[in-house]
Amino acid sequence: MQCPLNAFRYNRTLCGCDPGYLYNSTANTCHLFGDHRGTVIDASSGVSYDFSVPFPGTIFSFDSIKKFTQSQAVFLEATLVMLLSWLAFCLLLRLVPRGSDGRSHWFKIRWWVSRLDISFATRHWLDDQKPVRKRKTELGGTFSIAGWILFIGLFAALLYQIISKRSVEVHNVRATNEPDLASFMNDIEFNITTISSMSCAQLRGLGTLVAGSPSLVDYRVLPLSTLANFSCLNTTAGPTITIQCNNCMFVRDLAYVSWQFVDLPNNPATAVGYQFNLTARNQASRKHLSFVSGTLKNGSNFDNKPMTYRGAVPNILKFNLFPRIYHNLHDLRLIQPLFHGFLPGSYYVEPSQLQASLENSSDGLINTTLSINFLSSYIIEIDNQNILGPVSFLADLGGLYCISIGIFYYFLVQFEYRIKRLRNEDSVMRNIRNRRKAQERWEKLRKYVRYTWTSSSLNNYGSETNETSCTGIMMKPFHRIGSSHKRKLSNRADTVKFSNKTSLPSEKKSVPEHLGTVDVKSCSTEAELHMKDRSSFSEEDPDGLHPGSLEPRKDGPSYLPAVPQFEVKGPNEINIMDLQKNLVSLYEYNVLLRDKLVAACSMIDALAKKEPPSTVQCHEFA
Repeated sequence: MQCPLNAFRYNRTLCGCDPGYLYNSTANTCHLFGDHRGTVIDASSGVSYDFSVPFPGTIFSFDSIKKFTQSQAVFLEATLVMLLSWLAFCLLLRLVPRGSDGRSHWFKIRWWVSRLDISFATRHWLDDQKPVRKRKTELGGTFSIAGWILFIGLFAALLYQIISKRSVEVHNVRATNEPDLASFMNDIEFNITTISSMSCAQLRGLGTLVAGSPSLVDYRVLPLSTLANFSCLNTTAGPTITIQCNNCMFVRDLAYVSWQFVDLPNNPATAVGYQFNLTARNQASRKHLSFVSGTLKNGSNFDNKPMTYRGAVPNILKFNLFPRIYHNLHDLRLIQPLFHGFLPGSYYVEPSQLQASLENSSDGLINTTLSINFLSSYIIEIDNQNILGPVSFLADLGGLYCISIGIFYYFLVQFEYRIKRLRNEDSVMRNIRNRRKAQERWEKLRKYVRYTWTSSSLNNYGSETNETSCTGIMMKPFHRIGSSHKRKLSNRADTVKFSNKTSLPSEKKSVPEHLGTVDVKSCSTEAELHMKDRSSFSEEDPDGLHPGSLEPRKDGPSYLPAVPQFEVKGPNEINIMDLQKNLVSLYEYNVLLRDKLVAACSMIDALAKKEPPSTVQCHEFA
């Protein structure tokens, strides 16, 4: 038979693993158990909640979160990284040219950094010591945010300290008597696993409890079944011995439980270590339990060589049981198990020695003894005392704020004291931004004018059209695009014009010499009536002339209507709408003058012919 690696042959046909190596029957290999660090014991104990329902743990990995938040150094390191990153970013911004037009992205970022000056806006350097004025600078914004980053990081570390160390656990030890011990009725469970390739079929001798010391009067040997339930379970690590005691009440200080594993054909009794798990639970409050668990790693006490346990000398595992009263948990009474020590029995570190033991039938067993020491002389009372109150918390909070702001205020004063151009950097950036804003608003105004009145409305405002009224005034159209209200106003101005149709031939008429000669285009009655309807100046004006008579009114020799009043504003307040309104008023005034002129022309013709003024048409005359 070919033996696997790290194995030797015994009894000519059987294979055994080297000391410290564990045989795997499935893969037919021998692998090392432990890490050659001697007899190292990994154990943990305490009081915890019963996580019998692992639902939260399967969704949230609490253990992995604790690894990142197990110390205040994590918060301080994160604060330092954020602080250095912010300062490096602001330094990079200052190295980039900001430009003089204020349109670059770098300038906009630096402007918003200056707006973040929330801590030092009124605490900058003042050369002339004038009354304090509010300034927001890029340097102040940088140090303001840096101060707040430091304060928030220190505040997080303070909260972690308050949460994790807000109270001190105080232990008080007092002597006990029988009634005190009788109140500790706990459910206790022992699980001892012998790490090996053995099975429960090799178990022998389990079932006896020895109480007290053999040399003392209280020495007793009792059946284990009268006090607890016990069983053996085959696991991948080896056979596990389970001892359960419900409502246990230990009346003896010492108790021992022993068992053995013996050789079976093709399955020798060897072991490379032990695993243990002891728990205690109070039936009145089952959500809490006290426990101790650990592993006895493989290794000798002398030369740290791997070893295998085998032989008649027993391996003793010692545990102590402490009665405790937790006043901070509603007077919870629990027995706290603690691992006291391990006393190794027979073991081998050399392959030849183990080979000889496997060939000797007298060494074909492993003895294991569980030693339980119930420390019933004293009871430990546990309570919490709060070490942090609201006053001390506020004091710590104020101190952190003062430190965070004070550090960067010192840097700000030093920078502005030594570099004078930093004292007016707020006005420089503000002037650049104001110029850019003014230019953007002017561009918006130009776009609005161009969209509303076309691009040539301002440049060609004084140009004349070919349309001429009877009074000789050139019509000036107002082009409107985009605004329905302005188009209506423009249409109203366009309707006030003369018709090009003439009902009389173009001829010259003579008039009295003292009136001179006047050239007047012939205008139709329809146009005249239309102008009368559209004009805002009525022909029935008391200051005007009456048709058919040149005699003035009795109240005065007024021949012309009053000139309309125009709205005159300053150069900064005038707009296109005011100009249009004034031009329309002037045009209507000219139309009224033309009507009066036509009426006067008609009366002159009537007087010259000695005919009644029946016509309202005028002819060109010069």
